[in-house]
Amino acid sequence: MIVFSDVVKRYPGGHTALDGISLEVERGEMIFLTGHSGAGKSTLLKLVAAIERPTSGMVTVSGQNVGRLNRHAVPYLRRNIGLVFQDHKLLFDRSVMENVILPLMIAGATRREALKRARAALDKVGLLERERSMPVTLSGGEQQRLCIARAIVSRPALLLVDEPTGNLDADYASAILAMFQDFHQVGATLLIATHDERALALPGARVLHLEQGRLA
Repeated sequence: MIVFSDVVKRYPGGHTALDGISLEVERGEMIFLTGHSGAGKSTLLKLVAAIERPTSGMVTVSGQNVGRLNRHAVPYLRRNIGLVFQDHKLLFDRSVMENVILPLMIAGATRREALKRARAALDKVGLLERERSMPVTLSGGEQQRLCIARAIVSRPALLLVDEPTGNLDADYASAILAMFQDFHQVGATLLIATHDERALALPGARVLHLEQGRLA
């Protein structure tokens, strides 16, 4: 489903975030990316979602060379991808519920169906009672859970997640990891960057370790 072929990502100023990465992710796999801060985990996820473009090499997702997609094609790529990144990218002028239903409305769902699915997603992450709240009133951990609800509401085939449990207490972290495992069991492909040792112990997962931009 995802193929990296000798991928290099170099930023202006000369910093090399990824250096010669080659890997394959099969459809339905659950993969955890580990490595120190700055090892290239976030960059790798952003290349898959066409948020960043490789300096050299090729990244393909479901047969598409995402590094060469024009900007009009990128939203169609992301319709089948759930994204959870550390900077959240929440809409702070819209309620919790409006943040979650937005991907469904863009995809053409009726408001009634969108609300039903959004409430189910919010319930999974423990935020159903906050559906009318504004994101600015949520704690950092609650904002993280809101991002996860928004990512899963469209039932994506591919889920890209960056440090999902970093701002969560132990109980919510365990619940989120169990939810990711449920997604994996129904056939979703998951690529998750994490430092959480509990995640690395989940059955059925493959662990890839990045060290200074290279696969160790």
